[in-house]
Amino acid sequence: MNEAIALDDIATDAVALVQAFRANGEVSFQDVPLTEARANYVKACAVNGLPPEEVAGVDTRDYPVAGGHARLRRYRPLGVPAQAVTPVLLFIHGGGWVVGDLDSHDGICRTLANQTAATVIAVDYRRAPEHPFPVPLDDCQAALQFIGTEATALLVDPDRLLVVGDSAGANMATLLANLDGSTVKGQVLFYPVTDLGARHPSYQRITRGFPLTARTMHWFRDQYTPGRQDWDDPRLSPLLHAKGRRQPPLFILTAGLDPLADEGIAYASAAAQAGTAVLHRHLPRHAHGVLTSAGKVDTGRQVLAEAARFIVEVLISAGLKPSSDTVPFAPVCAHPSFLNSGAQPPARDGKYP
Repeated sequence: MNEAIALDDIATDAVALVQAFRANGEVSFQDVPLTEARANYVKACAVNGLPPEEVAGVDTRDYPVAGGHARLRRYRPLGVPAQAVTPVLLFIHGGGWVVGDLDSHDGICRTLANQTAATVIAVDYRRAPEHPFPVPLDDCQAALQFIGTEATALLVDPDRLLVVGDSAGANMATLLANLDGSTVKGQVLFYPVTDLGARHPSYQRITRGFPLTARTMHWFRDQYTPGRQDWDDPRLSPLLHAKGRRQPPLFILTAGLDPLADEGIAYASAAAQAGTAVLHRHLPRHAHGVLTSAGKVDTGRQVLAEAARFIVEVLISAGLKPSSDTVPFAPVCAHPSFLNSGAQPPARDGKYP
């Protein structure tokens, strides 16, 4: 096993959380019972994440999935008329398909709603190991279909829809964005899982010292795909099937101290080479979980604002003019000066944004 990354090599706004994790014995998800892992994750997100912003309204409802029901939570942004039809962001939370829920990412969803003037609909998909692959992915696809059929009641415009996800949620978000016949206008992926084969060098670099390591990812994979030895299925490893495939406009965040770093970088590169409009932010001295720690790690807050600006620009660039009953674009976010600990400039295709 490699030595842990030195604290001096970790970004200054993130080092305190990493130091505390190490001081407490480096106990991660795979080291405790499942119920405890789930509760600990929600608790950590509440303590370290963004404080919940006021929004115009929040409601939770059931939607149909194969064999039963799952839940959606709708966030209406501040500053839009009560009955206005808005763009919509389908948000898919991370947590290795195993942990995480509507509450763990509540602060992120509220912030995105207000910064984009879009309605955010978060998916509470059924999780592994009780519901292994492909159930979580199928639940997310069912949510996408539900938004389309119930758009009038939800006060959203399905022709102005983007998908957003982090980690395992980003894996499922990009799969939805690239479905045959998809009308998804863009995708925002925060440190996505794109190759479940765990075959990239960052898996060898990040083996201890962080909540998400190679061992943790192997445990998540075992819960999601029990007994499986081949992860080349395009519904599991989109990177392996990305060559030459032009995708909807893509914002992608990668973190250098993350076992998922190299596969995320490779996914951004493959998309750009295929002609996709790509905005890639790389944080070489940050670890996985910047967004769910954005209350303590200011870079996470800045990345979220950058992603919100991307969403607005996608919708404007697509030339999607609101109808008489839709809200005009009036996002409250400003384009920040982005501090990312020395990251390289984003890749662009020369046309967008």
